[in-house]
Amino acid sequence: MMQALPPSSTLRFHAALIWLGAICLTLLLLAHTAPSHAQLAKPVAEDPFLEKKVITLSNELRCLVCQNQTIADSNAELAVDLRNQVRKQLSEGKSDREILDYMVQRYGEFVLYRPPLNYKTILLWAGPFLLLLIAMFMLIQQIRRRHKHLAAEEFDQTDLSRARKLLDSKSGSQS
Repeated sequence: MMQALPPSSTLRFHAALIWLGAICLTLLLLAHTAPSHAQLAKPVAEDPFLEKKVITLSNELRCLVCQNQTIADSNAELAVDLRNQVRKQLSEGKSDREILDYMVQRYGEFVLYRPPLNYKTILLWAGPFLLLLIAMFMLIQQIRRRHKHLAAEEFDQTDLSRARKLLDSKSGSQS
């Protein structure tokens, strides 16, 4: 004897439950195994003071690949090489100034994340302020021109009577 099949909505419900259970089980397994693979990054230098100096100095140098990050923030190969170079020079006893001078000599002033104020970089430092002054000057000129244009505009009698009617109707409705 054949058994009657359940309605299709029941089948769909059971299939949805099976899929939901499989997805929950997968997510549970993934959540359980992910933290076991994560490890804390170990500092490269054994001396914590040296590593702190490397990080401090690395924050002063621009990643030449990324250009908007310091070599401390970047994971580019060149940034890693530059950090290793900084670490090596610090371990050799060189001062921060000597290392920065070496990097500037080798890569140019662009490698400095905060370039010094000199004749080569004056536009870099003053440029935003100059642009702001120019924009303010243009805005003031535009306001003056608009004010003169509105002051010089004359209205005929029909415009004035229409404006009076509008003002009277608004003041009458507020009272």
